[in-house]
Amino acid sequence: MEEIKQNARRLMEFLDKSPVNFFAVRTVAERLDAEGFTRLDPRDRWNLVPGGKYYMVKNGSAIFGFTVGDADPSAGFRIISSHSDSPCFRVKPHPEMLTEGGVVKLNVEVYGGPILYTWFDRPLSLAGRVIVRSDDPLNPEARLLRFERPLLTIPHLAIHFNRTVNEGNRLSPQKDMLPVIGIIRDKTEKDGMLLRLVAEAVGCSTADILDFDLSLYDTTPACLVGMNDEFITSGRLDDLSMVHASMEALIAAGRGRQTCVMAVFDNEETGSGTKQGAASPILADLLRRITDTFGGNHEDFVRAIERSFMVSADNAHAYHPNYGEKYDPTNHPVPSGGPVIKINARCKYMTDADSAAVFRHICEKAGVPFQYFVNHSDIAGGSTLGNILTSQLPLRGVDMGEAIWAMHSVRETASAIDHTYSIKAFTTFFNL
Repeated sequence: MEEIKQNARRLMEFLDKSPVNFFAVRTVAERLDAEGFTRLDPRDRWNLVPGGKYYMVKNGSAIFGFTVGDADPSAGFRIISSHSDSPCFRVKPHPEMLTEGGVVKLNVEVYGGPILYTWFDRPLSLAGRVIVRSDDPLNPEARLLRFERPLLTIPHLAIHFNRTVNEGNRLSPQKDMLPVIGIIRDKTEKDGMLLRLVAEAVGCSTADILDFDLSLYDTTPACLVGMNDEFITSGRLDDLSMVHASMEALIAAGRGRQTCVMAVFDNEETGSGTKQGAASPILADLLRRITDTFGGNHEDFVRAIERSFMVSADNAHAYHPNYGEKYDPTNHPVPSGGPVIKINARCKYMTDADSAAVFRHICEKAGVPFQYFVNHSDIAGGSTLGNILTSQLPLRGVDMGEAIWAMHSVRETASAIDHTYSIKAFTTFFNL
């Protein structure tokens, strides 16, 4: 029980430090630094050694850590992939909009597929990166920014103006979801209002700010709920719980014959089609560089891929006690039931009988339960990293995740014990 609570506390600390993708990657990098991993610059020539521990960062929002196995370039890889991003709202350029009484709201756009109405009436703030002018136009400086205090709220319309709101309320992202940031008395204060606030926070002039990537986040900390603290509730469990579990497993990985890889991509929630996303060649290039370092050629690389296995770790839908009719009658995972193997006949997941059997055996060796998720046949499901990555690399692999409620809500809920199960399964996988 103490191990479960410790892992839950570590996860909650990780979530609270990671309000957006950039902070999640920085938090992982800081932990890897503390554990003796060496940061690599992808622009440099790499000199890797067997047993070495390394990582690289892409765009500040994706991170790839690995522990090198033997010097045999065809030995293969054990990979756990996840993603750093979560559905939210991004701030548009020139966002200030002045309304009656001097109330200022910000113009934002939807990122990914959030459950919109869960963002109403909450203490929200801003986090992300600010791009600052440098002497080199091609290499401006990126500074991370997080406002710790609540700055924003998205007020809901009172029920008195919409008596049928509880019967269904279609929301317009451009009209209904704009957050309020404050009240001004002088209309001339509006222009550049947010930029001035940002400049003060990062310690530069407004003229030196070239651009920013800022997102809204809920300032309410992660916490345990339930009669016996059975559940973790937090924003961004999808997919930061899998990022955290894979990081813990990589740190615990001993030296084996194969190279162990933790791949944390960005932009899964928008289709992965970016330079730091799973649809790019970034993972394939990384694995080739590792192979090439030890004298490998194309044939060695192909042989290494054929000997590899990937766990695509992205969370699954837990059986909801109020909506049982939405789930497959015989394959619906429950909280605390262990890692979820995800299967789809339309190949939305990379899982097949071979890879499901491999992961099942891993769970058995780890001493943790496992369960299956298959969509209700009348309800279409989404896809994730696994089948996107196999368009780049013909890897064997399985799609899995922890069972959670309210996926894509501003706050999701997971079982505390399931996180310990995931860490044990991932650690066993890396140490087979």
